[in-house]
Amino acid sequence: MSTYTYRHYPYRRPPELDGKTMRRPVVIVGAGLAGPTLALELAQHGVATIVLDEDDTVSVGSRSICQAKHSLEIWDRFGIAQRMVDKGITWEQGEVYLGDKPVYHFNLQPEPGHKFPAFVNLQQYYVEQYLYERCQAEQLIDLRFRNKVVAVAQEPDHVELEVETPDGRYALQADWLVACDGVRSPVRHMLGLPFEGEVFHDQFLIADIRLLDELPKERRFWFYPPFHPTNSVLLHRQADNVLRVDFQLGRDADAEEEKKSENIDRRLRLMFGPQARWQHEWSSVYTFTCRMMPRFVDGRTIFAGDAAHVVSPFGARGGNAAIADVDNLAWKLALVLAGRAPAALLDTYCSERRAAARENILNSTRSTDFITPKFPASRAFRDAALTLAKDFPFARALINSGRLSVPTVQPGSPLDTADRNGDWAGGPGPGQAMLDAPIDGGWLIDHLGRDFSLLIFGESAIDPGSDVTVLRFAADGLLQKRYDARPGTAYLVRPDRYIAARWRTLEPAKVGAALDRARGGCL
Repeated sequence: MSTYTYRHYPYRRPPELDGKTMRRPVVIVGAGLAGPTLALELAQHGVATIVLDEDDTVSVGSRSICQAKHSLEIWDRFGIAQRMVDKGITWEQGEVYLGDKPVYHFNLQPEPGHKFPAFVNLQQYYVEQYLYERCQAEQLIDLRFRNKVVAVAQEPDHVELEVETPDGRYALQADWLVACDGVRSPVRHMLGLPFEGEVFHDQFLIADIRLLDELPKERRFWFYPPFHPTNSVLLHRQADNVLRVDFQLGRDADAEEEKKSENIDRRLRLMFGPQARWQHEWSSVYTFTCRMMPRFVDGRTIFAGDAAHVVSPFGARGGNAAIADVDNLAWKLALVLAGRAPAALLDTYCSERRAAARENILNSTRSTDFITPKFPASRAFRDAALTLAKDFPFARALINSGRLSVPTVQPGSPLDTADRNGDWAGGPGPGQAMLDAPIDGGWLIDHLGRDFSLLIFGESAIDPGSDVTVLRFAADGLLQKRYDARPGTAYLVRPDRYIAARWRTLEPAKVGAALDRARGGCL
């Protein structure tokens, strides 16, 4: 790889090998995207963590490249999101082609007035690097490389681990263990927990190349292009002038042959023409599955990201869902550890994020079925929709080259207080993610508190307590429009920036009851 130099992070001898043992509040296994993000979120709540990873470097290959707006808003709390935006490729637009003719153009964020774009394309190794550097600057995070978990045993009030290092093995105890150790999850296997789902046998070739010519900025997806006439091709631009080209190969392709550089070059030459020049960065042939654990919480062990659920890569729902998982988990786990909420609060992490995983799997499966139709009738439907899409808007809605990641809706959560009246014409309701907007020369998301926030439109003398950030606004402007606000309107926002409750008339008793409910008092 010519554009990225892999750093090997130092191994340090754990103190447990020298007899310095103590139970830790939280141990996290896995230092991909989810594990370090969770550690940083818990640190903001004053919770110390140990992060164990059996490797000593970032992920090899670009892997998860589409970092969504809601993930950037989470990473912004640690001061690293703008670095990602500056390094990555901002994109909001894309084109779909049938053959070599454009079918339609789309814009993922047509409305201005958000701090972050809909997506930034940035290779996973950069994201992990920025997360590692931020973790290493945080005193409450002990990031341990070349520490491999080889045994896990659950007790009623803690988890016991055996960890292997270059200096030998040591025992570690944790009040809570969080497994962010990927789709193959050694922790899940050691505990013998199921991971059920559907296997997709179609194969795809990823070729990351540094194209030494002018590069497109928007996402492009071709069905039946002349340079790959039997299947589909996806193109994304990344940082460092790297292009990801994703060729659908079909289930009968010879993966070992397809990975040979001369065969990759042959496909690329057909695509980019005889004069194009490029350098190889990384390539892989992959298949995928859609799977999910029956429960994300098992005793004192919690699963997040690909360890808990995995989807197809269409729609950028894997890595972004993992970040949403730990954002949902962190504040709940912090409240439980502080004795301010019952352990049953963690069951709502399971129910809310399982609902999100089901939604992501449904969207991912629908995308996969459209891109790789399994039956002649479904292929005929797909081809008819593509043919009609250029001239008929209804057909464009049928085209599914990947419904791209947005915050999932979690209706019916026991933590939310339902609307008591029906006069809401808009605005995010309970169970929906909050909306950003410009305020006072800055952004709404920059003013939210670490814990709960109360947005009040108009005058009110309410004081919900020191651990709730109160923000007061005039009932006019873009913010008012996005929240369907008028004088007296108020929103209670959870630490993960989901709406817990909203009112047209604000009363202290209502706020207190909603806060108690959102912290698990109803469980």
